[in-house]
Amino acid sequence: MSKGKVKYPGNKINVEWEEQLCIHISECGKAAGDLFVAGRDPWCQPDLSTMDEVVDVIERCPSGALSYNSNNTAVVEEPNTENIITVSYNGPYFVRGELDIEGAAEDMPGLKFRAALCRCGASKNKPFCDNSHEDINFKDYGAVGEKGEPLDTKGGKLSISPVENGPLVLSGNITILNGRGCVAWTGKEVALCRCGASKNKPFCDGSHEAVNFKS
Repeated sequence: MSKGKVKYPGNKINVEWEEQLCIHISECGKAAGDLFVAGRDPWCQPDLSTMDEVVDVIERCPSGALSYNSNNTAVVEEPNTENIITVSYNGPYFVRGELDIEGAAEDMPGLKFRAALCRCGASKNKPFCDNSHEDINFKDYGAVGEKGEPLDTKGGKLSISPVENGPLVLSGNITILNGRGCVAWTGKEVALCRCGASKNKPFCDGSHEAVNFKS
């Protein structure tokens, strides 16, 4: 359940911010226009932007912390046509697609489309990133050394199951991008390291047992 939801109502479209999911990537703060202005109260004012502008900015949020709902039910977020996992440079897995994250709160709608998942093992908000990779000086540049198997289709539901004290198990049509944004692996099922100790990152190699990882 959400513990820090802030709502910013507008006449045509409303914005919601989930504090516990935000990792301050600043796609919102750096966006052109007046939707988000640092130091202003309220920080977000949906009526100062067009609906298209609001949708564009919110859907750039990689963590799912920002979401929108429209008073016009025709305007709803749709999942990516491809399920994409980006292994970021020294940071989390950024995931986009038709997401079904086991244990995700129903009142966090952004997580149905976008999420930042911990891969350093130190987050206090597992399975989600909370920027603890910076505190522990986590190092991994996002190389992916395997190719997987070709996909016939690229969309559809992506199930993400955090195994207790173990990896993230993903099932569906999966495309993994390396830290440079290049397609590196495709397949239907994969176990990704989330303890930070695997010697075959981003893939799990069982190191969570050796380091006594606790989720």
